[in-house]
Amino acid sequence: MWVSVALETDAAHADALSDALLAAGAISVSVEDALAGTDLETPQFGEPDASGSGPTTPLWTESRVVALFDPSTDLLGSIAAAAAAAGIEDLPEIELEDVAEQDWVRLTQSQFDPIRVNERLWIVPSWHAAPDPDAINLVLDPGLAFGTGSHPTTFLCLQWLTETLRDGAGTQLSLLDYGCGSGILGIAAAKLGAASVLGVDIDDNALLAAKDNAARNEVAIALRHSREKLDERFDIVVANILTNPLCVLAPLLAGCLAPGGRIALSGVLAAQAEHVIATYAPLIALQVGAEREGWVRLEGQRPATGKTT
Repeated sequence: MWVSVALETDAAHADALSDALLAAGAISVSVEDALAGTDLETPQFGEPDASGSGPTTPLWTESRVVALFDPSTDLLGSIAAAAAAAGIEDLPEIELEDVAEQDWVRLTQSQFDPIRVNERLWIVPSWHAAPDPDAINLVLDPGLAFGTGSHPTTFLCLQWLTETLRDGAGTQLSLLDYGCGSGILGIAAAKLGAASVLGVDIDDNALLAAKDNAARNEVAIALRHSREKLDERFDIVVANILTNPLCVLAPLLAGCLAPGGRIALSGVLAAQAEHVIATYAPLIALQVGAEREGWVRLEGQRPATGKTT
């Protein structure tokens, strides 16, 4: 048995309170929107700024901090000490709830079912049987590296790949997956028939995850850290990152596209699409190809003549 402790604070104190609760003995701490489930709920899509210094979106003005404690802990004393350390003078109302011990592995697994991208492609966790054995089935478990197919941006890219690599069209095509994360897009491309795939990421853990996932799916994809030189040209470039990094990387990504090559970018909110399109305009013409749950996929193709737009 564990005890969940919830208390509300503002954005100015949420991070400090989280750190103080962990220092006071909390096993885990999460920060939520205190107005979640109401008309005032505020979605968070924070991303690093151009300098990479961290998310630019602040936490919720009304935040709910939830900490998990061992029941033998001096709860009130620990919470009071944490609040004081976070600079909170008046201790807010505290909600306590018993949390029974569970098989957390099974509970987590139950939240991830196979995902049908379309009639050709499924994403299947390793503990599930493939719903359609005749389809292309990517075996992929949720982990530290982003990308299980459930997020709208990943889904949009997977759909685009199945359309682009249809009917054996990819057998002579090279593909760059920039910001590969779990490797899901590159692995899907390989299984859809791409001749060669290179995945690039800034995170060493992501590259390890992508390597393991490729081996599990019995495909060969090359992997490279983003600090390494990238001067090849590719027939297909796909990048599922976020708006700011996509804009910073515009010269690199557009420059990696071979004449006649196609590019797809995602991780872009619908309201940000025009900004990204304008950033890439001097390099390659983009347009919105699809939208899902407020996110868009931008697409473009370099003319075979080698001109940039």
